[in-house]
Amino acid sequence: MEAIAVVLKQPEQVELNRLALTAPTPDDVVVDVDWSGVSTGTERLLWSGRMPPFPGMGYPLVPGYESVGRVVEAGSSSGLHPGQRVFVPGAKCFGDVRSLFGASASRLVVAANRAVPIDQQLGERGILLALAATAYHAIAAKGASAPDCIVGHGVLGRLLARISIAVHNDPPTVWEKNPARAHGAVGYGVIDPEHDTRCDYKSIYDVSGDASLLDSLIGRVAPGGEVVLAGFYSERLSFAFPPAFMREARLRVAAEWQRPDLVATRALIESGRLSLDGLITHRHDARAAPDAYRVAFDDPSCLKMILDWSSIS
Repeated sequence: MEAIAVVLKQPEQVELNRLALTAPTPDDVVVDVDWSGVSTGTERLLWSGRMPPFPGMGYPLVPGYESVGRVVEAGSSSGLHPGQRVFVPGAKCFGDVRSLFGASASRLVVAANRAVPIDQQLGERGILLALAATAYHAIAAKGASAPDCIVGHGVLGRLLARISIAVHNDPPTVWEKNPARAHGAVGYGVIDPEHDTRCDYKSIYDVSGDASLLDSLIGRVAPGGEVVLAGFYSERLSFAFPPAFMREARLRVAAEWQRPDLVATRALIESGRLSLDGLITHRHDARAAPDAYRVAFDDPSCLKMILDWSSIS
């Protein structure tokens, strides 16, 4: 069994390669992929070569953790069946080719407990489930304060705002410097931080990935306030101690989502409380993956790029 996969041979060198797949076990399913997303966070770091030391890091690798497809073979112990539409957050089925995280391919062999059944009607929007679960995990962490300020109005920032409102928190303020990304707010406000004079936010969630912002964010929290690092940072983070000391500020790192976060996020979507509409802005045929990656990372109008695998068998 083989698949056509996106392969990062080395930084900034993206190819489509035919790769042999690991044989499925009774606990696995084989999934034919319809769509996969391109992450402008972790995949940008892999593409640029700036990914910090990470378990399994190395080239060549198959990227991707945002794929949606249909089960075409289901192992006897899988609990799934052919025809089901599933979200796949990654796979390790390409032999000696590394998987970080291995979901950008035309076909995947994946453990059934990693494949999440989703509503057929969700379609291509299902690729957003991982980012939505990332946002949910940050908000739902034990002892977490709801965001009253979010830094960045990309897809993750929008999902943070939408999910916070969906779980009945007050609408947050979202900071965005790029006018091209200031549109699309649903039930909350977007403002350039230069025009915001507030310095009493209880909880600021940063999804910018900009390691240089920490001092300015600490300066905007109220005494006892919290800065949540919910993006992914390639540079070391540091901050001036006195302002943080005077505010008795807290820092929290939001870790990777867990399966319960996916399940809870899926429930919000299925209930109609969380919409994924308007977040996918660009689509490329998977055969044009090298071009798609450059657009995803270089075009500020691109919120979310997806690869369409329908033309590849």
